[in-house]
Amino acid sequence: MPKSVFYYQRAKLESDDKYAELKLRIATLYHQHKGRYGYRRITAALKPVGVHHNHKLIAKLMRQMTLSAKIRRKKYRSYKGVQGKIVKNHLKRLFHADQPHKRWLTDITEFKVGDSKLYLSPILDCYNNEVVSYTISRRPTYDLVSQMLDCALTKTKACRDKRLMLHSDQGWHYQMAQFSATLKYHGIKQSMSRKGNCLDNALMEGFFGTLKCETIYIEKPQTIEQLEQQIHEYIHYYNNERIQLKLKGLSPVQYRTQSLD
Repeated sequence: MPKSVFYYQRAKLESDDKYAELKLRIATLYHQHKGRYGYRRITAALKPVGVHHNHKLIAKLMRQMTLSAKIRRKKYRSYKGVQGKIVKNHLKRLFHADQPHKRWLTDITEFKVGDSKLYLSPILDCYNNEVVSYTISRRPTYDLVSQMLDCALTKTKACRDKRLMLHSDQGWHYQMAQFSATLKYHGIKQSMSRKGNCLDNALMEGFFGTLKCETIYIEKPQTIEQLEQQIHEYIHYYNNERIQLKLKGLSPVQYRTQSLD
């Protein structure tokens, strides 16, 4: 938070307001996370520092302070009709996993700055919503997906579950023979959404919505290079710092490491 904003908020809140200190804490957290936290996450983030209040009160105070999380935008669609072998939907919207590296999700999303485009291909772990690996490219080529998969396999070689499943949509990248062969070689079960049914990969869709909302909507990059740097920084922030309510108020990495203690 800029110093000028901090001192303005403090002076404004140091009036006859019994919630002045709480409002200052809320404003500090909100700006610290660049407007990415709504009232539920603010409520959860206050608890570790000993500030316990009902989420309805936090929501009310945030409305008074005109602080709110941002909206979302649509994603890139990689499906281009039948290209190769279509795999059954083995995931069946069961986005929960009881241990890391048991169920992975993947997809591609598109960003645009001016006339330039950028494509992001991540793997998300259903256990803790952690981004296991990702690649970024100016073109949605097959390398975008193959390099992402190779990175994930190398990174998790010693700790992958032998029953690991990787779920995607029916995009042409995932229908490539090389992709299926790599999964089979490593004993990974492939699963695909039904045609045109985005709910079959809803957790991945939700991640893309959050990512876009909390990068381009907030930081408004002027060049594709700025956007690329923001994505790198955001994914590190998302994995290591950004708390999630369904992870008991912990970040994905905190949740995974805590479960291993």
